[in-house]
Amino acid sequence: MHEQDKPLIWLHGEVKTPPFTLAARLEAGLLLRRLQQGESIGMPHSRPLPSIGLRCHELRIRDETRNWRMIYRRDDDAIVIVDVFNKTTRETPESVIEHCQRRLSKYDRDT
Repeated sequence: MHEQDKPLIWLHGEVKTPPFTLAARLEAGLLLRRLQQGESIGMPHSRPLPSIGLRCHELRIRDETRNWRMIYRRDDDAIVIVDVFNKTTRETPESVIEHCQRRLSKYDRDT
């Protein structure tokens, strides 16, 4: 990591093999590295999620049999990983949205 790279702050979830395949874990790591270096990633790898909050996005990682999602927020000083989950429905579940909003509210209060 270079001095100018943003740190990753994990509020919930992790990326490890298993349950991620090695290829999916490597893809997630490469995408997170690009975010740390200040790159703005668009579709098909990332899309905005304003329903969770400002600067929130969903990182999309396709695995052999699963579609992983990483909810993150781009802060000025860090990339905040809010949740990691296997997406099984077309829309982001309301429970995931609510958990992410609560985690970010707590993080913002505590920092």
